[in-house]
Amino acid sequence: MEWNQLEYFQTVARIQHFTQAAKVLHITQPALSRSIAKLEEELGVPLFERQGRKVCLNRYGKMFLKRIEVAISEVEKGKQELLEELNPISGSVSLAFLHIIGTQMVPRILSEFGKRYPNIRFELSQFSNDAAMQKLEQGKCDFFITSSTVLKEGILKLDLLTEELFVTVPTEHHLSKNKEIDLYQIMDEPFIGIKSNCGLRDTLYLYFHKMGFTPKIKFEGDEVITVAGLVSAGLGVSILPAAPALQMDGISWLKLKEPRCTRNIGIAWSENHYMPPSAQLFRTFIIEQYADKTVEMS
Repeated sequence: MEWNQLEYFQTVARIQHFTQAAKVLHITQPALSRSIAKLEEELGVPLFERQGRKVCLNRYGKMFLKRIEVAISEVEKGKQELLEELNPISGSVSLAFLHIIGTQMVPRILSEFGKRYPNIRFELSQFSNDAAMQKLEQGKCDFFITSSTVLKEGILKLDLLTEELFVTVPTEHHLSKNKEIDLYQIMDEPFIGIKSNCGLRDTLYLYFHKMGFTPKIKFEGDEVITVAGLVSAGLGVSILPAAPALQMDGISWLKLKEPRCTRNIGIAWSENHYMPPSAQLFRTFIIEQYADKTVEMS
C-alpha cells in the first residue's frame, strides 16, 4: 500500500467523480482508476459504488475513510512540526480568547509580537470559556487568554494582568453620586450577573462569599456586554471591568473600597500536548512583556 493511494482515495471520496478527481490530482483518469483498483485488491473489499457517472463510498469505504483522514492529518501535523523545528520563526500559533478580552488586550499583544516575529502566523478563535477550555484540553489550540480561576488537571495558567473591577450602577441610581463604595452597600440591590461559567463569575462569587452574602440576582446575561447593557437600561447593578467596549451611556462606575476587587487575566495552555517552537516563542514573549502588569481604568 503506497501513500499516494491513500491520498487518491481521499480525493475521490471527497469529489465523488473519478475524472474530476484526476484533474485535481494532476494524473490521468485511467491511472487513478488503476490505483484505486489496486488499493481495493489489497484491502480485499470494494470501497465505492457507482451511481451513473458519479461514485460514492460504500460501508467499507466509509469505515476506511475515517481511519485514512486521521492518518493523513497526523502525517501533515508531523511534517508541520518538523518544519517548525527547523524554522521556528515562521510557524503558526493558535490563540483562543473571550470577546471582551479580544477587543483590547489581544490586538496589542499581536501587534507588538509581530514586530519581533513578522513571519509567525496566528489562528485566532473566539469561544465561550467552556468551549475554549475544551479546545485546549483536546490540543486544538495552543493558548487561551482567560480570567478563569478553576482549571482542570493538565492545564497551566500564567497570570499576565491584574484588572480592577468596578461597581456599575445606572446614572440615576441613588449610589451613582459616590466615587467609591463598599461591597456590602449593594447586597440588597437587584444584581445583574453572568450566566455562563467563566472566570469573572467565579471571581465575583469568591468576593461575595468572603463578605458573607449572596447577591440578589434579577437578571443574568450570557456576556459582560449584555450585563452592561442591562445596567445602562436601569435594570440593576453589577460588577465589571472598565473595558472600553463596556463604556455605555447611562452607567456610573464606582471604585470599590472594601474589599478592592480585581481579577487576573492570564494565558493558559495544556502540558499534555505538543507545543510547536513558534508557540513557545510566543509564550516566552508574553511572559517577558506582560507578566505582573496592572490595567487601570482610564
